[in-house]
Amino acid sequence: MSRYFVTLSYDGTRYHGWQIQPNSDSVQARLQEALSTLLRAPISITGAGRTDTGVHARMMVAHFDWEGEAIDGLQLTYKLNRLLPYDIAVSKLEAVREDKHARFSATSRMYRYNIHTVKDPFLRAYSCEIHYPLDFAKMNEAARILMTYEDFGAFCKSGADVKTTLCKVTYAAWVQTSANAWYFEIRANRFLRNMVRAVVGTMIEVGRDRLSLEDFRKVIEGKCRGEAGESMPGNALFLEDIVY
Repeated sequence: MSRYFVTLSYDGTRYHGWQIQPNSDSVQARLQEALSTLLRAPISITGAGRTDTGVHARMMVAHFDWEGEAIDGLQLTYKLNRLLPYDIAVSKLEAVREDKHARFSATSRMYRYNIHTVKDPFLRAYSCEIHYPLDFAKMNEAARILMTYEDFGAFCKSGADVKTTLCKVTYAAWVQTSANAWYFEIRANRFLRNMVRAVVGTMIEVGRDRLSLEDFRKVIEGKCRGEAGESMPGNALFLEDIVY
């Protein structure tokens, strides 16, 4: 039995997230179907994590096990890209150790959330338009506060099936890319379901002076999703990097 890692990227606009859904299209289903077709055997893949409906990935990693002859990674990558839809692209397929796991062997993941503050028809598909002034200096103070906590139950989707809400955030900051565009970047060992969009929504409240920095701390310490800000739209969120 050999294990292979697939590194891919995708535009999540047309999909109900990464994970296979009973009656909806997903990235995992498309990749699994393509691999099964090309290898002429049922293939089951495991991803490094789950992205929600409409969320994108510049880097996603998945693994599968194979009992047949050694796979030519370059050739299969080429064939996968010919077969997969236009919004999913495989960049690499390689053999790894049998005990290396796409999800559990990852040491960190990094997300970016894009916002813009002036109407722009060329940004709307992949960025969230904000119509009110924001204090980004204060929002960056809130970002630094995130790195002083480990329990982020306040930002976990209600009803999510998780054993723990502990995460180690190692980097969090707002970065300006132009006069009217910013992104929030956050890196952690793991993320809870809906966590990044809830964090951004809560920091937006800080930036609007609707929530003080002390209130922001109280939201985190309270561990109650209802006390945090709204979940921001998924189209502006990108899974950017995974480290092993």
